[in-house]
Amino acid sequence: MSVRPLLAVVPARGGSKGLPGKNVRPLAGLPLLAHALEFARRCPAIDRCIVSTDSKKIAALARRYRGDVPFLRPAELAQDQTPMLPVLQHALREVERMEGRRYETLLLLQPTNPARLPQDLARALALLAEDPGCAGVIAVSEPAFNPRYVCVEERAGRLRRLFSGGPAYTRRQDVPPVFRINGMLYLFRRDYLLGAKEIDVDAALLRMLVLPRERAFDIDDLHDFQMAELAIEAGLVKMPWLKKKGRGRK
Repeated sequence: MSVRPLLAVVPARGGSKGLPGKNVRPLAGLPLLAHALEFARRCPAIDRCIVSTDSKKIAALARRYRGDVPFLRPAELAQDQTPMLPVLQHALREVERMEGRRYETLLLLQPTNPARLPQDLARALALLAEDPGCAGVIAVSEPAFNPRYVCVEERAGRLRRLFSGGPAYTRRQDVPPVFRINGMLYLFRRDYLLGAKEIDVDAALLRMLVLPRERAFDIDDLHDFQMAELAIEAGLVKMPWLKKKGRGRK
C-alpha cells in the first residue's frame, strides 16, 4: 500500500495562552515554525509542506522562511478548544481540491516539537509501508520516570499508588516500560484521517515510533522553551539546519 504522495502540515494558529506568540518565538535563532519548515525541506519523501494558520502575521513570517501558505485557516478552526483532527482534515481537503490530486498520507509537524530529524520520518514511513493494516504512526518516548512505579494519588486522605491492583514492584528495573506521546511526529493514512471522528489510540490501528526523550521537547510554556534552548546551546541536541554552536542558520 502506497505512502506517497505525502502532505506535511505545520499548524500555527495566532492565539496561544501558555506562551503567547510561541509559534513565531525564536529558538536558536529561528522562529519555532521555521524549524518545522527546515525539517520538511530535508525530507525528500515529503511531496508538499504547507502552513495552516489563521494569522496574516504568521503567514507572512512563514513565507519569509519559504513556507507555503495556500490559504488562511477559518476562524472556527482556530479556537482554544479546537481539536487538531478537523484542522488536518480541512488542510488535506483544501490542498486536494486546489491541486486536483489525492495524497495518500498526511504528516503533522507541530512547531512546538522542533527537534525531529529526517531519519525519524524515514523510520515512520517504513513502519507504515510494511504494515498495510496500520492506519498511522505516532512518535513516543520513554518519560524520565515510570508512572507505574512512582505515581501516587490521594484517596480518603491517604497516599495510594496510582496503578494499584497489579503486580507490586519493588525494583524500578522490574517495571515494564511505558511511553508517552511526545508530539514530534504524527503520520496518518489519508482515508483513516478523513474518516476519523477522533484519533483513538486504543483501536489497535496505530504504531509507535520510539524516539529519544532527550529530543522530545514539547514547548507549551516559558519553562519548556528555556529548557529546549539550554539543551541546544549546550550541544545536547543537534539539528542539521543549525550551526554547530546552535545559533543561526547555515
